[in-house]
Amino acid sequence: MKLDYHIFKSAANGFLGLFIRPKQRPTFFDIATTFPALDRVTAAYPEIRREFDRLAAEWSELPQYHDVDPGERAISGTTPKRWNVFVLEVMGHKPAQNRACCPETCRAIAQVPNLIQAFFSILDPGKSVPQHEGPYFGYLRYHLGIRVPKQNPPKLVVNSQDYFWKEGEAVLFDDSWPHSVVNNSAEPRGVLIVDVRRPLPLIADLFNRFLIDVVGHLTYGRSVARRAEQFARARPASGGAAA
Repeated sequence: MKLDYHIFKSAANGFLGLFIRPKQRPTFFDIATTFPALDRVTAAYPEIRREFDRLAAEWSELPQYHDVDPGERAISGTTPKRWNVFVLEVMGHKPAQNRACCPETCRAIAQVPNLIQAFFSILDPGKSVPQHEGPYFGYLRYHLGIRVPKQNPPKLVVNSQDYFWKEGEAVLFDDSWPHSVVNNSAEPRGVLIVDVRRPLPLIADLFNRFLIDVVGHLTYGRSVARRAEQFARARPASGGAAA
């Protein structure tokens, strides 16, 4: 998730930092204690996997990350290998054609309160992602492993700590720490990403809600959803395997 945030990032993080002790904030979180509703998404893995596999078989091509969010070109478009995404929800916007392809996945994420966005993230074989960091402290990021190469598996590195995805298993982490993906595998890697509002005290949470539900909804969310919908409308009627 990326907003126009040079000034925004400094101001938002300065305020939210009063509530989370930025230098001591955790890197990874226990889902059951921090955001137990996400365990319902993990439990829906079999249905989500079936929809993901059908999506991969029926869509000949998915948009690259920077196709729907041009601000991510520096980390998405650095090599000919692709980082594809399939947006299901973003800051209150719900691309209808995409969601029609994944009704059970959408049913699972609908059980998650304070959801910011949800999308499938698919890396080409050998596609790594350079180190970067999320725009601000106001959200946590959940990954559910959907399709993970077993040979030479890729890894997520967050704040210098390694995490290896496993199919059907989930991880929750602070996306605002520097993180990267090291991927030397020979098969695609697919995960479901769900961003949720960070649990915060009331005043900080109200501020965070305004940034996401008003500012983000009218700017970032609207533009990303529009591009996702345009891509869905323009896709060929039939196709082979997605990247």
